[in-house]
Amino acid sequence: VQLQASGGGLVQPGGSLRLSCAASGLTVRTWSEVWFRQAPGKEREFVAAIREMNGATRYADSVKGRFTISRDNAKNTVYLQMNGLKDEDTAFYYCAARPGWAIQYMSTANYHYWGQGTQVTVSS
Repeated sequence: VQLQASGGGLVQPGGSLRLSCAASGLTVRTWSEVWFRQAPGKEREFVAAIREMNGATRYADSVKGRFTISRDNAKNTVYLQMNGLKDEDTAFYYCAARPGWAIQYMSTANYHYWGQGTQVTVSS
């Protein structure tokens, strides 16, 4: 299983970015995928998740209404559309995946496969 994250960059406050997580060795439709982020000096925190099969989504309160997680089954890729970016969204963003769904979906311990991460910097 490999996850390849991309799409990070430098953006001004209020701007948008779309992160991609290209998967191989798994079928995104039948696995659950998530995005976490980690800012310097802070613990890795949950951002968004999309459930296997039915595609139900979950979001951290801090990004609800601004970020959208989705997947393209044909491309075997998961996306994180980030709108209304704020300075506090600056972090390294990681995608992760697991078969099935974990009740504790916000815990990093429940994901065995991780991408290498992509840096998002929000600054004027």
